[in-house]
Amino acid sequence: MTTGAKSTRTTPPSIRTTPSTPTTPSASSTQSTLSTPSAPSTQSTQAGPTPRARGGLRDFYEDPAVPVASGTPRSLRQARMLAAALGPATAGARTVLDIGCGDGTAAATAAPFLAGHRVVGVDWSQDALSRARTRVPYAIRGELADEGLPFATATADAVLFSEVVEHLVDPDGALDEIRRVLRPGGHLMLSTPNLAAWYNRGLLLAGVQPVFSEVSLRAVHGRPGREVVGHLRLYTARALRQFVAASGFEVVRLAGAPFHGVPRPLRPLDRLACAVPSLSSILLLHARRT
Repeated sequence: MTTGAKSTRTTPPSIRTTPSTPTTPSASSTQSTLSTPSAPSTQSTQAGPTPRARGGLRDFYEDPAVPVASGTPRSLRQARMLAAALGPATAGARTVLDIGCGDGTAAATAAPFLAGHRVVGVDWSQDALSRARTRVPYAIRGELADEGLPFATATADAVLFSEVVEHLVDPDGALDEIRRVLRPGGHLMLSTPNLAAWYNRGLLLAGVQPVFSEVSLRAVHGRPGREVVGHLRLYTARALRQFVAASGFEVVRLAGAPFHGVPRPLRPLDRLACAVPSLSSILLLHARRT
């Protein structure tokens, strides 16, 4: 695929774009796709994308080798939560922004549950957008910092924010910008890896770096897994609730989802842990703009 390809589609009529052209990376398009072996290893692994010497985060996230798709179980659970919140489109089509849409997999998974509603993918990575445009009707370049998202204030009914917040340098500013584009009462569907997942509690007791955490953009050090995906921040269930509430949202529900990278023999246990969100692999949070 050609990086930097321009979309041939137009933006949905209910969203008015601004002429700003985002240039500074602040919202990652990557999703959590770490692989967790059954026997944790603390040795360094050189697998995964290596950023250019001086390119920093921008070049890291523009690297096509960086995973940008998330697990289907998480996407399905989040899509059902959003569909229940929006209701059927018979009452009027709603506009959903998938911010940090990556390759569009999550939006495409949600589409059958959101029939009649408008789903708009937003990402600043041109490589991710070129792939997203094969899966979603609208894919627009935008970011959360500097001049902000290319949408007018209070024009979106819902925002999907799927495993993006853990990649951000400024998550506070990101939620401020999301709150700006949402209508009063609009829905935020946020997902992120759980620092306090059931297996991470055991790993920490054993002195092993938790799954999902990263100390380098060049290699995995001291924890299970092989892929480097650029996680900068991690949240527990309590911290995520407090963070979102402090940003001007009312938390409606916190649920759990499994992680597709858990070794196959442990996946039944991982699914059971979802019954207690604070122990689950992935945190799914539904909040409304106040």
